[in-house]
Amino acid sequence: MMMLPLLLAALLSNPSSPLFVDSAAKAGLRFTHNSGATGKRYLPETLGSGCAFTDLDGDGWPDILLINGKDFVPRGRHSIQAYYHNNRNGTFSDVTRGSGLDVELYGMGVAVADYDNDGKPDIYITALEGDRLFHNEGGGHFRDVTAQSGIHNADFGTSAAWFDYDKDGKADLLIANYATWSLKNDLWCSLDGSTKSYCTPESYKGKSARLYRNLGGGKFEDVTQKAHLADTTSKSLGIAILDYNSDGWPDIFLSNDTQPNKLYRNNRNGTFTEEGMQAGVAYGEDGVARGAMGTDAADYDHSGRADLLIGNFANQMLGLYHNEGKGFFVDEAPASTVGRSSLLSLTFGAFFFDYDLDGWDDIFAANGHIEPEINRVQPKVQYREPPLLFHNRGHGRFDDVSAAAGADFWRPIVARGAAYADYDHDGDLDILINTNAGPAVLYTNQSTHDNNWLNVHLIGAKSNRSALGAIVRIESALGKQWKTVHSGSSYCSQSDLALTFGLGKDKTITTLSVEWPSGARQEFKNVPPRQFLTIDEIRGIVK
Repeated sequence: MMMLPLLLAALLSNPSSPLFVDSAAKAGLRFTHNSGATGKRYLPETLGSGCAFTDLDGDGWPDILLINGKDFVPRGRHSIQAYYHNNRNGTFSDVTRGSGLDVELYGMGVAVADYDNDGKPDIYITALEGDRLFHNEGGGHFRDVTAQSGIHNADFGTSAAWFDYDKDGKADLLIANYATWSLKNDLWCSLDGSTKSYCTPESYKGKSARLYRNLGGGKFEDVTQKAHLADTTSKSLGIAILDYNSDGWPDIFLSNDTQPNKLYRNNRNGTFTEEGMQAGVAYGEDGVARGAMGTDAADYDHSGRADLLIGNFANQMLGLYHNEGKGFFVDEAPASTVGRSSLLSLTFGAFFFDYDLDGWDDIFAANGHIEPEINRVQPKVQYREPPLLFHNRGHGRFDDVSAAAGADFWRPIVARGAAYADYDHDGDLDILINTNAGPAVLYTNQSTHDNNWLNVHLIGAKSNRSALGAIVRIESALGKQWKTVHSGSSYCSQSDLALTFGLGKDKTITTLSVEWPSGARQEFKNVPPRQFLTIDEIRGIVK
């Protein structure tokens, strides 16, 4: 009965009713994540893994990647990653076997981009024992090219992101690394003083993130030191690529677990300057570093500036950092519904997306604690937690509509990575979640509204082929909106690189412009809504 007032309040505050239905079984997703847990409470067991919505074969329909762990102690089972091809009818086919992705790793995160500009997106997977780079050979086949690429990262990699930090037309790679951990140096920690529990990361030394510059020809150079990004105090779990000072160059935000978050300004000369403290994003409002997990960036209030969303540990609430301009952010969560509703949740995957296509980016948070026995010592905190959905009312105001989003959505899970895409081509955005030691979740968006939309897919020519860093701006009766093509964000996951704009009741886009990393600019007038638009940097609109 206690749920009824929450449900009624959510429905009354949101004229378009949210509804997300778990279609994983119906869609053919039969994946269960293997954390490798056997009761020994090893640190990595709590953190995996991520997922991706990504069009791997260029047919315009997002496919699915689900990253898997493996047994720490062999038990006769073979755990591999999962690659599901989109059948374009609401279902997926498991095409993992024989794809080259059917390898056993203790996988954590995934990032996808066309690093060699050959028209086929490639895959990077972070893994506890060493990351892997898979080149897309076409026809659903991938080749492990890690050894010859020059990428050597075995530092407990978590999230990763492709971006062209030097704007030379090639996608570079940033990897978030976590902590110095191995089976040999595993520590004993306890919640109650008698039984072993999972240690906090404060017990282990941190690892620096790594930046690999794309040299072309399939080769990469570790430029972490050269770029002034080396920092072994960090324990990074999330990456957001954003241009927070609007100078046209991609900057870096790293969300750190129990260490200050880092915000790196791109100096436009191959180096970065860390400004998290000055920018106000390093700590919570109490001046203490939080347990930060996933993160994302978007202009949620149409101010023209990129804001930050950060998923944090239980009893710390989400971070919703509004970009005030001049390099400074203010956390709006503590004084808002976003903060109050998320206080007890432990958020891993988190992102902005416009679920009801009204032109204002909403917030999604994928939740789940790391300690199965947490309720014994903190009665208000649960191990399995439902996700959270915040409807953007405009002007910086959000309503918690989680309870109104359906029984499937409100079901408690142990969520980790989360991504979004319009996998069924009905115009609105759906959600993919990888759960820890559990089944994948595919929330199909069945929200009731009649709002218009536009989906934009960009193909770079002079710029990198994946169009990373390109900005699409639209104008309609609703006003001005903009979005940037970006890899990374959320937690250990990647959403579709195509951009979806909600248009409300607007029947035309009066102006659509594209600002490419190369400096090229295109403009189109009177674009009709409700279409999947592909724009090439040279040829313009191609479909």
